[in-house]
Amino acid sequence: MNWDQVKGRWGEMKGMARQKWGDLTDDELDKIEGNREELVGTLQRKYGIGKEEAEKQADEFANSMEGARS
Repeated sequence: MNWDQVKGRWGEMKGMARQKWGDLTDDELDKIEGNREELVGTLQRKYGIGKEEAEKQADEFANSMEGARS
């Protein structure tokens, strides 16, 4: 799933993001709004990981949502 699709479906995907990254707050998830760069930056700050690892996790999350249509 590309990031335009993620952004368009962010409302329904926030719960899945919360399950994957349990330390993210509702405010952080609202601020991210499906924006890849915002998610990557938040993951770096919150989990103390490098940019490459945060990008990998974000892209794996987006790709895992491909078949998750309701």
